[in-house]
Amino acid sequence: MQKTARSVGADVYRERLGPSLWILGSAAIAAPMAALVFSPIDTTIALVIGAVVGIAIIGLLLAASPVVEVRGGELRTGRAHIGVEFLGVPEVHLGDAARHARGAGLDPRSWHLIRGGIDGVVVIPVTDPDDPTTAWTISSRTPDRLAAAVRRAQVTRSTPSR
Repeated sequence: MQKTARSVGADVYRERLGPSLWILGSAAIAAPMAALVFSPIDTTIALVIGAVVGIAIIGLLLAASPVVEVRGGELRTGRAHIGVEFLGVPEVHLGDAARHARGAGLDPRSWHLIRGGIDGVVVIPVTDPDDPTTAWTISSRTPDRLAAAVRRAQVTRSTPSR
């Protein structure tokens, strides 16, 4: 899946964590399977049903992809959101460090949005003493941009307006 990250304003970042090409290819295999089931009835109907099933599965996978967004002093990942004033300094992990952050280094008390096929991980500690969540662990194709957007939003949020 193509990267869909963008940084527009001072504290705007948006990225859709779409499925990888391997997952989309695997989902597309359902189309000929569905067509094969209906081929004894009529080959034209079988081809139409196969195409509809393939398009529907791929469409559902793309529509269900979570969005990571930093906007208006808030970090949104999927349906969860938190104000950036309750977050610490983001840590970017790539390669082996990212595998460790997603695996053995993953705190069970942390909130995480992890997607297969996306190598980068950003771990952001939660500084709110009333929040039982210790950190947010988020997959990102552009983890450096996500971390920079969170830091920019924190600075913008803490700077008094004139």
